[in-house]
Amino acid sequence: MQIPFVKAAWHHVRYAPLWSALVISRQKTFEGRSRALGKFVGLVVRWFPLARRRIDREILRVYPDMSPSERSSLRGDMGQHWGRTLYEIYHLADFQSQVDRITVSGQGLETIEEARTKGKGAIIVSGHFGQWEAIRAVLKSRGLECGAVYKPQKNRHYQRRLLAGIEVGGQPIIPTGAQGTRALVQHLRAGGIIAILLDEKYPGGEMIPFLGIPAMTSLSAAQLALRYDLPMVPAFGTRLDGGDAFAVEFESEIPHSDPVTMTAAFNERLSRRILADPAQWYWLLRRWGRVQPLGREENGPPVR
Repeated sequence: MQIPFVKAAWHHVRYAPLWSALVISRQKTFEGRSRALGKFVGLVVRWFPLARRRIDREILRVYPDMSPSERSSLRGDMGQHWGRTLYEIYHLADFQSQVDRITVSGQGLETIEEARTKGKGAIIVSGHFGQWEAIRAVLKSRGLECGAVYKPQKNRHYQRRLLAGIEVGGQPIIPTGAQGTRALVQHLRAGGIIAILLDEKYPGGEMIPFLGIPAMTSLSAAQLALRYDLPMVPAFGTRLDGGDAFAVEFESEIPHSDPVTMTAAFNERLSRRILADPAQWYWLLRRWGRVQPLGREENGPPVR
């Protein structure tokens, strides 16, 4: 299917700044290129009006009293983290070769290994926090290849680069949607491990508190864990030491109960991480749409 000329041209225009930054930094070391892209993205989201307004709307939902200067600093720090994460995903083979920069902890890893010895699969739940691909890098280095569910990108250039990157992290890479769901079920029933990021708005989900604000949240991970008797293990990859090192923690599995209770427990665990270090979370997700904070008034114009 061919993309209309105007739409294709717009894809090029939107991708051009990132492509330029990648080309300019090509002569640096891996860490140098990562830092360079981080600084570039940090400047864009800190000062570019569209990005600034979009991020501020989300920040003010959670931190209604945060000052403009604090928001500006948070935007810049978040942008640097995101820029580095994006570069590392684009070059995931190089990133995975440096697994020695990752420290690992948490009893959830033992849960995943135990499930594998029993021939069962496992579901890892995380969010757009820190460097989430560090989680799969750890598992792959231990012989526990982990697939992932991903949402296809509308921009064909981002789609091509991101998909090529995450495919290196582990197979299978399963797109959202009905066809992807069938492939996901087959993978889990065959004893596979899958990683799912649960912090995006999901129109068909349930309203569950996230950072203290009701948010449409997918129940799919918990439903699959219950249906196939699989552990649901939260895991997070936090960026450390100025962004050059990582701490991956596999938390204790979420006890089986019902899908809403289990998903709410995950939202609470991720919320605690974000509140402790808000710059590590990707504030551009439009997590809440038009939903207003409980007991607060909407800050700024509605998100569209």
